[in-house]
Amino acid sequence: MKFLKFLFVGIFFGIVLVKSEAISWFRIYEMFRFQSFHMYGIIGTAIATGVLFLQFSKKLNWQTLEGKSILVPKKDKGIVRYLVGGSIFGLGWGLIGACPGPIYIMVGAGYMSFIIVLIAAILGTFIYGLLRDKLPH
Repeated sequence: MKFLKFLFVGIFFGIVLVKSEAISWFRIYEMFRFQSFHMYGIIGTAIATGVLFLQFSKKLNWQTLEGKSILVPKKDKGIVRYLVGGSIFGLGWGLIGACPGPIYIMVGAGYMSFIIVLIAAILGTFIYGLLRDKLPH
């Protein structure tokens, strides 16, 4: 029962992505061709909202549902892994026209060809799990 709130947040998030056209292949294509501000506006709004809420959580000492303080772990300064990982992520995003989150929304919206993408994403995650200890982090 306590996981129902996550289900409802996920459904709300899916509706927002559909209504904002963030799952539209055409909008993603426009973004990668630098023809429209639409997707950059959505991504920028998400980043700004995340930064604001993180700052509010620090200032007001918000806690998680389990009563723990919200902490952001420090990351190392290496940039190469972020450039390589981001490039692979962006290439996949450009090829299929969706980042991982909206894949579920696309299947739920009736785009059945995205079942192949979902299976490939799950398989890729499984393979990463097998190779994780051998990869540089």
